[in-house]
Amino acid sequence: MKLFYDLFSGGTFWDAVGVFYQSAVFIYGTSLLMAYAMLAIMSLISIQRYMKKNASVDFQVIVESPLAPGISVIAPAFNEGVTIISNVRSLLTFNYPKFEVIIVNDGSTDDTLEKLIDEYELVHVEYAFREKLNCEPIKRIFKSTNRAYEKLVVVDKVNGKSKADASNAGINISSYDYFLCTDVDCILDKDTLIKLIKPFMDEETTKVKEVGAPCQECGYVHIEEDYRRVIASGATLRMVNSCDVDEGLMIRVRPPRRLIPRFQEMEYIRAYMLGKMGWDFINAVPNVSGGLGMFDKEIAVKAGGYDSKSFGEDMDMVTRMCAFMKDNKRKYSVRYVPLTLCWTEGPTTLKVFGRQRSRWGRGLAQIMSIHRKIIGNPRYGRLGLIVFPYNFLYELLAPIVEFTGILFYIYLIITGQINWPFAIILIVFVYTYSVMITTLALLWDQLTFKYYKTWGETIGLCLMAFLEPFIYHPLIMFFAIKGYFNFVTGRKHVWGNMQRQGFGMQPTKKKTDAAAMAATK
Repeated sequence: MKLFYDLFSGGTFWDAVGVFYQSAVFIYGTSLLMAYAMLAIMSLISIQRYMKKNASVDFQVIVESPLAPGISVIAPAFNEGVTIISNVRSLLTFNYPKFEVIIVNDGSTDDTLEKLIDEYELVHVEYAFREKLNCEPIKRIFKSTNRAYEKLVVVDKVNGKSKADASNAGINISSYDYFLCTDVDCILDKDTLIKLIKPFMDEETTKVKEVGAPCQECGYVHIEEDYRRVIASGATLRMVNSCDVDEGLMIRVRPPRRLIPRFQEMEYIRAYMLGKMGWDFINAVPNVSGGLGMFDKEIAVKAGGYDSKSFGEDMDMVTRMCAFMKDNKRKYSVRYVPLTLCWTEGPTTLKVFGRQRSRWGRGLAQIMSIHRKIIGNPRYGRLGLIVFPYNFLYELLAPIVEFTGILFYIYLIITGQINWPFAIILIVFVYTYSVMITTLALLWDQLTFKYYKTWGETIGLCLMAFLEPFIYHPLIMFFAIKGYFNFVTGRKHVWGNMQRQGFGMQPTKKKTDAAAMAATK
């Protein structure tokens, strides 16, 4: 109403536009803060529910059970010669009775394949499989002559220029009904498979109803089961930077010492503990991380697997899996567990970090564009009415709103129109709220799971929340907008190199020099 009042009471058109913009941004910001508060509350309830449900569970029963479902662990590798041996050794140490590890050498140009062959005594074998998903040609398949590595399968294929293509090749080779997709540069907890398969095993019949009158032939009333199928599960990721790792096993968890990975660790904990676990409470998890996700292979294949042309292949596949279930009128769940089961090496330089975040921004814009029919569509249930509208409003549009808001603030300052008392109160409130949400996530994580050995490490990480709005968040906003620009203009994406530091408790100078020269996807 004030907009029209200003227009018809002598105010200029641009004055009215300014009033409208300020009102819209105020409503947008208020709704965003309320959404964060609701997610925080739902997350706390969800985590408490998980802890209570699993407090008395004996996971060893699953390990010893002959009925435990088989799991294929798929890890694409491109030029990972520096860390490939310790990475694969980590994957082979899972505490689980029935699994295989499939390493997909995606046309590496370094010595990745040669190191695997030498270390694990691999030989070329004839391997029967059916190509269910499209991928670049598979050249050779290797198995070990040493029975200690009988769970290992190494696939050598033509480079597909994406992790998605290599993952599809791994799915084609896989033998079991469930697969875990991860990055070969990740360190996984030895109980990862047990913890991630449990949601699939837990999802039982929630309701049984009678259908019709008693059968004339058998005399019994037929029943219909209301079954909700778990199609994917995920868990928390952290940065492996600065942690102690010995032969592929996590020895000591520490927050990263370097600035960018340290910010990213804080961001990951907040995103998983408050974000994903909050969405888990209402069965509306938006995606499962590409670094660690377990999937129902049947549904993944029917949904088309990974899209090698997607810049957000993990979210894209989960979206298509959910849409497939809704299109076929089948109930489903995507579950998250609040445990940290994966440590991944984060970028340490601004150049590599910018490349990563620009790609993520481009991937989000691409997904919103490809699956735009889902937004607000009641046919897709929570996916269409909650997940996609939230991602569109508060993930895709957020960097744009923030950037235009900064420009508008600068304009008001230059023209002397800013209400300084109100502006300062608003900025202090938003800043305090941001710090509070992040600190809550970090402290709740430490109180519940105690991954850090000392409270000093936790407090040190909490202090990063005070710096985030001035250093880290502006970078995320800038690189996200850059990704949007690349998407709109159709700019060709070039897969860059990330300098791996390698894992080890006390790396020698020789190892460090080798790591500095390693080039990866």
